[in-house]
Amino acid sequence: MTVTSAKPLRLLVVLPSWVGDVVMATPALRLLRGALKGAFIGALARPGIDELLAGSDLVDELHVERARGVMGPKHAAAKVRARRYDTALLLTNSFSSALITRLAWIPRRIGYDRDARGLLLTDRIKPFRRAAPHRGWLPVPAVEYYLRAARTMLGSAEDGSEDVAGPPARGGGGAARLELGITPAQEGAAGEILKRAGLGSAARFAVVNPGGNNPAKRWPAERFAAVARHLIERHGMAIVINGSPDEADLGAQIAAMIGASPARPVASLPALGVTIGSLKGIIRRASLMVTNDTGPRHIAAAFGVPAVALFGP
Repeated sequence: MTVTSAKPLRLLVVLPSWVGDVVMATPALRLLRGALKGAFIGALARPGIDELLAGSDLVDELHVERARGVMGPKHAAAKVRARRYDTALLLTNSFSSALITRLAWIPRRIGYDRDARGLLLTDRIKPFRRAAPHRGWLPVPAVEYYLRAARTMLGSAEDGSEDVAGPPARGGGGAARLELGITPAQEGAAGEILKRAGLGSAARFAVVNPGGNNPAKRWPAERFAAVARHLIERHGMAIVINGSPDEADLGAQIAAMIGASPARPVASLPALGVTIGSLKGIIRRASLMVTNDTGPRHIAAAFGVPAVALFGP
């Protein structure tokens, strides 16, 4: 690992692409914010992540760009170049994110040395590998993975060996806390959606999150419906079904299985125009979330909402 100890004055953090990963990166962002008092911290993120981080003080500016296609890295680099960042910290593993920071003429570029991008980095962090005779990368909790990158940039991380049985113990720091903020506009949008769903400000409800990018990781729809009926009949909760626009049919299917009625309130958020920003406000008000292993469960964790997460396949 080749890392210098100088602290940046203008830092660009390249954020992960997935909602859950960005939430799990917030302890690293908080560490940077606390250690780099007076520094300007910007972040490069895909569309939607700006809504996720809105309302927090973790970064000073968000550059929003989806670097797709052959010219994608060039366009993203042009968007951040004017800020004259002196350091880039890559919380991503992709080749394209390293290329963006190189094309943006950022002198110091720090990230994990993987995905054939080592030559684009000035400071290379060795990823942990499985101990022999096993092959491949060692699974590391995402929160710790991002924290290690941040600590390395700050000059306070251990230099791990190339082949190890596990990452070094954190020691002394206590559990990292996920965190999110919310803006008044996002709170207002959440309230409007719940109002259209027939739920007042004092309503007690559970969020059911049956979707996910990988269908093999989804718990069966009929089982979500059974749990929802139990929460309605035994605990007097209303049910709010979350999902992306592409999961609107799944939400409608589960709502039909539950059998909504005036006495059994059930709402499907995709049909009500939910966004990432308004979803934060809805989850924040929920009494419970039942979810697959997908991004919204991390939003619930950040707001301290009890959650039951179902892992598959």
